Amino acid sequence: MPILTVTQLNCYVASILREDSNLRIVFVRGEIANFTQNFRSGHCYFSIRDEEASVRAVMFRGNAERLPFRPENGMHILVQGSITLYERDGSYQIQVTDMQPDGIGAQALALQQRREKLAKLGFFDPAHKRPLPHMPKKIGIVTSQSGAALQDMLQILSRRYPIGVVKVYPALVQGEAAPQSISDAIRQAGDDGCDIILMGRGGGSNEDLSAFQSEAVANAVFSSPVPVVSAVGHETDHCIADEVADLRAPTPSAAAELAVPDIAVLRRTLSLQKDRLKQAAEVLLKQSADQLNEARSRLRLQSPMHCLTLRQEQLSALRQKMQEAVRRFLAKHEQTLMLQTGKLEAVSPVAVLHRGYALVYRDQSLARDASALSRGDLLQIRLASGTVTAQVTDISGGTTA
Repeated sequence: MPILTVTQLNCYVASILREDSNLRIVFVRGEIANFTQNFRSGHCYFSIRDEEASVRAVMFRGNAERLPFRPENGMHILVQGSITLYERDGSYQIQVTDMQPDGIGAQALALQQRREKLAKLGFFDPAHKRPLPHMPKKIGIVTSQSGAALQDMLQILSRRYPIGVVKVYPALVQGEAAPQSISDAIRQAGDDGCDIILMGRGGGSNEDLSAFQSEAVANAVFSSPVPVVSAVGHETDHCIADEVADLRAPTPSAAAELAVPDIAVLRRTLSLQKDRLKQAAEVLLKQSADQLNEARSRLRLQSPMHCLTLRQEQLSALRQKMQEAVRRFLAKHEQTLMLQTGKLEAVSPVAVLHRGYALVYRDQSLARDASALSRGDLLQIRLASGTVTAQVTDISGGTTA
């Protein structure tokens, strides 16, 4: 037997493995361990293990990109591949060409992983939900242009809210190109200045609705600058787009009803508000009129003319009081004067004259003593009525001058 080098041995074993028809296509069930994916090449390296053993596995980039889910450690899988030898290390491995979750479908697992990823990013957080505009001016509809859902929404919008502007953004709602088509339509509606976007389609199978389970549509809905109402399928259908949207409607028709108010209700509300406004205005006008009248009364009381009239009335009253006081004062003192005059007249020399006496004056001085007179003096004699001038010719009872 010839002596082989390590390289020769590994090459020989590898050729044997390639020639063994039983190892060209194998199916292996196990649990993923030590999973890594090369950043540059995209190849996946991992181990498949059970309770007692493990085997290395590799899945090249071309096959890995076709997987609808992301492999993770601890995941139970069923793989298809061939047994090969990694000649450099002399270890055999499974070169995996296909992989399926064991116990759950690949699509279901991919959906579960996508939902978990979006949840971590906050796509389903209620804090990001925005209220719908009360009276949107422009309404965008993202759906199939040929679908019955569009006609249902247009009919309801025209009946309930004819004052709104409705613009349709056609999109593919199923098929491989649908996620990108829907995403582009949502972004265009947001860029066109729509106040709200209605997104959806009629019912269908899970495969038909798969576009609304995509991460692309979820990103477009989450990034929309305006609220999005999602109405995909029937009431029992549920997809990721519904969870990301600001509001989920059970059907496209319900979405149209939830997105806009009813014009009849608006008119009734407007009429009621008009009546209330009229009543409030009447009450306000009455209150203002009362306040104005009160202000006028206060202003009238404080006006210069009113103050002057008031002062004149006060002055007239004071004048009357003063005149009455003067009258009483004069009457009182007149009475006193008359009384005093009577007493004075009783002792007045003039009163004596009426009894026949006379007053004799010399040089305007009362002559009291005859001895103070001389012959020839001129005397003024005041009688009770009138004055007499006389000359002294004789003096008796006194010394002769």
